[in-house]
Amino acid sequence: MNVTHSLSLQQARNLHLAAQGMLRAPLHRARFQDLIDCVSRMSLLQIDTINVVARSPYLVLFSRLGHYPSSWLEQALKQGELFEYWAHEACFIPRADYKLLRHRMLSPEKLGWKYNATWMSEHQQEITDLLEHIRLNGPVRAADFASGDNHKPGWWAWKPHKRHLENLFSAGELMVAERRNFQRVYDLRSRVMPEWQDELHSIDETEAISLMLLNSARSLGIFRAAWLPDYYRLKRVALKPFLTQMQANGDIVAVNVAGLGEMWLHRDSLSLLDSPLSASHSALLSPFDPVVWDRKRVLELFDFDYRIECYTPEAKRKYGYFVLPFLHRGQIKARLDARMVRKSNQLVIKNLWLEDNTRLTPSFIQDFQRAITRFAAWQDAEQVIIEQAPKALLSAWSSSWSVNSKGA
Repeated sequence: MNVTHSLSLQQARNLHLAAQGMLRAPLHRARFQDLIDCVSRMSLLQIDTINVVARSPYLVLFSRLGHYPSSWLEQALKQGELFEYWAHEACFIPRADYKLLRHRMLSPEKLGWKYNATWMSEHQQEITDLLEHIRLNGPVRAADFASGDNHKPGWWAWKPHKRHLENLFSAGELMVAERRNFQRVYDLRSRVMPEWQDELHSIDETEAISLMLLNSARSLGIFRAAWLPDYYRLKRVALKPFLTQMQANGDIVAVNVAGLGEMWLHRDSLSLLDSPLSASHSALLSPFDPVVWDRKRVLELFDFDYRIECYTPEAKRKYGYFVLPFLHRGQIKARLDARMVRKSNQLVIKNLWLEDNTRLTPSFIQDFQRAITRFAAWQDAEQVIIEQAPKALLSAWSSSWSVNSKGA
């Protein structure tokens, strides 16, 4: 493996956070191009519709960019800077990486539940009619075909029509042209991606997998080999020849990390070793943030034992429905269960837990409150309410405080 550097565990964490754009707070107010660059740095921005606080993709961007208009994400999609497809799960992906996922669209039966070949065969005429309808009349949403009071049974009913659209999306015949109120708007691929020609632009699956693995390595910054496939949900990947080739190309170098052993460092992160690397950023993280979406990786790298419990019956939850990790200066030091009560413009923190060995220093207490306040302001909250938290935090913060959203 020819190890080139020996690193501390905190150095490894900082290198990963630097690759993810989470090492230091943004230096300026966010610009539209920063959002595009942010998604490119991560390679993937996972989509989730849970709206207890902010929907996950918006929160992931806020954790990196600070205050920005949420409409920018829809703008980036509508302008074609990003596209949607199945990657880690459903994700926003840089347009330049369309070629990496095209082979999945051409063999959608390999996607499991995301594509139903039997359904497509049984409803062939209806699906042909739907494609012709879109060709003649323009983009559609699933909601455009919801059944009404006077609706007669048939293929225009909600359930079959929604399934038609989703299967056509998985097969790459339809793409998401934009989102309206976060609802997908579907159009023909030929209109969303008019320049694409399979015979000219496609790459084979082997090359696509190598490029996805290389993207994963770059976006992780530092990694164990076993961490790579999960980023794009790759299965049965021949990692050893890939790593050997990438090392020979100079794309990755071997390092040793205290407590973790032999790891790999992407070449883009190598220059960061030339000077001391310190973490100064504090932020709330989405459960679907790339830093924490691989639960085994975040346990190994950050010693943070994390599970998302929104799909767990309430009686079996250890923490809460939508628990947000708190990243503080290179470490994950707390988690909180929050909800945004929009009618009263309140961010309500139902409970808050500190990780073992978290020291309640004045700077930590201040940074934590500021992170919560910044997030609340971005969500246009006027007040933060803490229902449960460690006594030391409550005595320092009080159980509620006002938010100045204009100062976010």
